[in-house]
Amino acid sequence: MRVITGIAKGRKLKAPRGMNTRPTTDRVKESLFNILGEKVINSVFLDLFAGTGSIGIEALSRGASEAVFIEKDVRVYKVILENLAHTGLADFGEVYRQDVQRALSLLGKRQKKFDIIFADPPYLQYFERSTLENICRFDLIKPDGIVVVESSTLDQLPERVLRLQKYRTEKYGNIALNFYGVTKW
Repeated sequence: MRVITGIAKGRKLKAPRGMNTRPTTDRVKESLFNILGEKVINSVFLDLFAGTGSIGIEALSRGASEAVFIEKDVRVYKVILENLAHTGLADFGEVYRQDVQRALSLLGKRQKKFDIIFADPPYLQYFERSTLENICRFDLIKPDGIVVVESSTLDQLPERVLRLQKYRTEKYGNIALNFYGVTKW
């Protein structure tokens, strides 16, 4: 696992022993960032269920101004901190060791707003809807923002959740990237 492009291009990222995490493959990560394109530059990026932090770190490497990482597992949280330091991007990342739903509430209380939110919850455990609902409930996405949910192709994600409307799905083997935009109501 590595940073694909940008200022930290080629830097290898650590993963915790045992693989309780399921890192996004380089192929899927590259496709994601090709789709996001220039929207990443100067964006405020939120990486939920962050695992190793590879998605948020890739965003920083490609020009995001800030990335917030949410990961509840203490071992994996430490890996994100190490990966940020190793890539030289620690000054631009903020890492929370917390349950995603609680972290969303906290970010809402702090009135944080994000241009891009990436969520990679454990497959087939049905965290997607509650995560999307809380992104809306706590008003975390900017009006022109994008929410991307990585899921198993076996998961049936909703077409609409509150103000979020799914507008694109891309499949890569058994992995799907689901893109949501904010509706005007």
